[in-house]
Amino acid sequence: MPKAILSVHDKTGLVEFARGLCALGWTLIASGGTARAIREAELPVTEVSDYTGSPEILSGRVKTLHPAVHGGLLARPTQADADQLHGLGWDYIDLVAVNLYPFEATIAKAGVTLADAIENIDIGGVTLIRAAAKNHERVTLLCDPADYAGVLAELQGGQVSSETRRRLAVKGFTATAHYDAAISAYLSGSEALRLELFPVQKLRYGENPHQQATLYTYEAGAGPLGGKVLQGKELSYNNLLDLDAAWKAAVSYAEPGVCIVKHLSPCGIATAPALVDAYQAALASDPVSAYGGVIACNRAVDEATAAAIKPLFVECIAAPGFSPEAMAILATKKNLRLVEMTDLSVYPAVEFRSVNGGLLQQSVDFGDPDTAEWQVVSKRAPTEAEWAALRFAWKAVQHVKSNAIVFAKGTATVGIGGGQPNRVDCVGIAIQRAGEKSQGAVMASDAFFPFPDSVTKAIAAGITAVAHPGGSVRDAETLAAADEAGIALVLTGVRHFRH
Repeated sequence: MPKAILSVHDKTGLVEFARGLCALGWTLIASGGTARAIREAELPVTEVSDYTGSPEILSGRVKTLHPAVHGGLLARPTQADADQLHGLGWDYIDLVAVNLYPFEATIAKAGVTLADAIENIDIGGVTLIRAAAKNHERVTLLCDPADYAGVLAELQGGQVSSETRRRLAVKGFTATAHYDAAISAYLSGSEALRLELFPVQKLRYGENPHQQATLYTYEAGAGPLGGKVLQGKELSYNNLLDLDAAWKAAVSYAEPGVCIVKHLSPCGIATAPALVDAYQAALASDPVSAYGGVIACNRAVDEATAAAIKPLFVECIAAPGFSPEAMAILATKKNLRLVEMTDLSVYPAVEFRSVNGGLLQQSVDFGDPDTAEWQVVSKRAPTEAEWAALRFAWKAVQHVKSNAIVFAKGTATVGIGGGQPNRVDCVGIAIQRAGEKSQGAVMASDAFFPFPDSVTKAIAAGITAVAHPGGSVRDAETLAAADEAGIALVLTGVRHFRH
């Protein structure tokens, strides 16, 4: 009769899993609290202390640390090991369900003491994981309740596959490595940063065909950008960068929104009550650049939006979902990648960039802090319509490469300029892209104007209101140019460079 040992702090799914094992004829061995939970469910279970003949000691610090347990886990399926094990009155243990004391959750609490942290360093659980993982050729390890159902299904079909046992063993060693790293960092007071990344796929190449590339995620088993590819070719390195930029822009708006990105630069951003209208407005911002770009939507793509997108050559679309009608329309574009995003989150809240010999870390720019206050400094205040357009443009400019300039009307961009060494050239690009639509538009600048020339150039193109952080020694000259032209000028007090 196969034997399982269960010793879990997180008892999620424990009773259901134990019931499934009992139904298959397994003998259950469990430590204190785990045994109580199983017994309360009226399932047969043997206490570890009864199995080993040795009581739990030191207020529970020692429960499963016994040769009867670890001999049963580490014994190989050989006659010599079987004879030695049985000669001592012990038996093989074939499955372990274990998870660890919540050390990281404990040290994250305010006012936690060193004694509290020490008591939440798991010893027996880590040892069970390592023993089962080492002997995964024979033993099945479960250190995550999310794996219970899958393993139970395999057991109901006969046995757990060698592939599954190996995968779960790797998961176990990964868990203990992460656990030990957290303990080491806490006890040493070290600020050393340890990144744990999981490979998703080898990419065909990087930015160019002669460069190698791999996609990694922060969570094991996660899909590209936290989503799931529904159709189309494999995502490329450049696709992933563009989709990431487009997604972050689209989900920064509460209203139905669309962002179109080409070569990591937004060429159109818009919101509207209907997603299809947001798409049409974003496309109208720069239809030439949109060709061959990627699209991100912060709402599920419906039939009308899919029909509007279909005529455009586009590489990828990311959205929280796609209606069956939209899927049918977009399935005709077989190379088009569709990425279903599981939620509207942008995570983690920090970002990294590689530099020669190291990494840079910073918090993600989620927009103006709560303490930010906008100040009207011009003689004329913005109209209600200009206020709405300025607030939309200010959010959009945060997603454009610095020196970022956005022209907007209503809740849509009409001209975008960015990524140039000087701001006045970016204004010129925005004017060129907007054309006649610059008449009556507003302008947002991600940083202050070092000279008034950018504002005077925008005024000549028809801009009626401007938002910028302020802080230049020539702010007064820029304000004077605005007042002379009768336009509104607002200082936001916050800069949003995106290098």
